[in-house]
Amino acid sequence: MTQGQWRLRVSSDFSSSHQLRHYEGKCENMHGHNFTVEVDVVGESLDPKLGILMDFKALKRLLKEVTDELDHRHLNDLPDFAEQNPSSELLARFVFLRMKDLLVPYPVRLTEVMVSEKASSRAYYSEGQG
Repeated sequence: MTQGQWRLRVSSDFSSSHQLRHYEGKCENMHGHNFTVEVDVVGESLDPKLGILMDFKALKRLLKEVTDELDHRHLNDLPDFAEQNPSSELLARFVFLRMKDLLVPYPVRLTEVMVSEKASSRAYYSEGQG
């Protein structure tokens, strides 16, 4: 018998400014975005009493904890982006690593984080399943 899995996805948003160093274009100037973030987790077993993988409220609360670190900040001023650009790609990795730590006590595995600056432009980060 094949064992299935469940996937949950929650989203949040935050507003921040950033500058892309060495970009040689308009994005090298300070500018802002209303970023959207999506987080995907998977798991193989549901709570037997509730029939849920993880409470959506708990997952959203953890994501908000991470996006609150970024909201209404100039991202270049954060220690994680002192040496590297706060690009959407690196923001996705930042959120992934923060969420991965926060999810340790839960029966889920973080699979992917998406960050978008606008609806038509998205960056995804995941770690390979070796």
